[in-house]
Amino acid sequence: LLIPDLISYWLTGEPGTELTNASTTQLIDPLTRDWATPVAQALGIDLSLFPPLRHPGDPAGTLRPEVLAETGLATPVPVTAVGSHDTASAVVGVPATTPDFAYIATGTWSLAGLELDAPVLTEASRAANFTNELGVDGTVRYLRNIMGLWMLQECVRAWETRGTTAAQATDTDLTALLQAAARATPLRSVVDAGDPAFIAPHHMPDRIADACRRTGQPVPRTPAETTRCVLDSLALAHRRAIDDAARLSGRTVRTVHIVGGGVHNALLCQLTADACGLPVIAGPAEAAALGNVLVQARAAGVITGGLSELRALLHSTQPLRQYEPTGDHSAWDRAAARLGDAQVTRAATGLGDEEEPCA
Repeated sequence: LLIPDLISYWLTGEPGTELTNASTTQLIDPLTRDWATPVAQALGIDLSLFPPLRHPGDPAGTLRPEVLAETGLATPVPVTAVGSHDTASAVVGVPATTPDFAYIATGTWSLAGLELDAPVLTEASRAANFTNELGVDGTVRYLRNIMGLWMLQECVRAWETRGTTAAQATDTDLTALLQAAARATPLRSVVDAGDPAFIAPHHMPDRIADACRRTGQPVPRTPAETTRCVLDSLALAHRRAIDDAARLSGRTVRTVHIVGGGVHNALLCQLTADACGLPVIAGPAEAAALGNVLVQARAAGVITGGLSELRALLHSTQPLRQYEPTGDHSAWDRAAARLGDAQVTRAATGLGDEEEPCA
């Protein structure tokens, strides 16, 4: 059992395998939306080990007597399968009003992509490191896992560990740090947020400085400059993922939705709008929880409709903030070109292609 299915089993005593999470194992055929028998046979995996597949909205049993006793709930209490991969529920929680949107579910990591009706199974798509994870209501989450605010979190942790003081212009209070970063020179230095050098913990400011030095860019001198470098670089990574997804799928993107904890970082949201040259709608922060609840509510008959109706409900009830592109878009083009040169150099030196972290 995958972890969400194990929790469901503990609650109900009935085993099952929820489809959206199962699709991340590479043992589900994204065309048939069933187990990929040839793959399992080639790997010597016995598919009879796995319980039957469930879809979001399917019944998953009722609470066991022991759970009822511990919670004080009155029997029977039904349990409903949802998009148990958190990104599957988060995409349900995207308050889009038109189909021509891209989403970025961002927090420690960012997952950026499109919602499609069918998978993209080209060699170019595979080489670009996109995944065809399955979503709610027969959709495909065509996305790339990219670095998120992990880089900034690790920088703050490093500065706090060093005990740097505000007198040295290194205030690590996040609000003050972001305000200072907003005043820093934009696009002074950018790094490849997909570089495996940034995945491991510890010494993040030093790694960012080394990357800038290696690519002939100015080395950030203060936490504010390092923070601006991180956020500019993440915005470029968002731009690259969305541009690649649109190109490989043949879709047009007119709006970018950011959901998850990253919506609280207004500077990152604005920079993403600037880098993509598209309006960004930020919110809700708890998209995964809301998407989960909406699927359960629909299964219980409390609400009706498809994904567009569920999203319309979110759009009319959740606080959202829109960011319009500002500034010189050609500056982002030049930064992307500079970063592209650095990526080519990294590949040529044997440092490898992107190794995306797991969600």
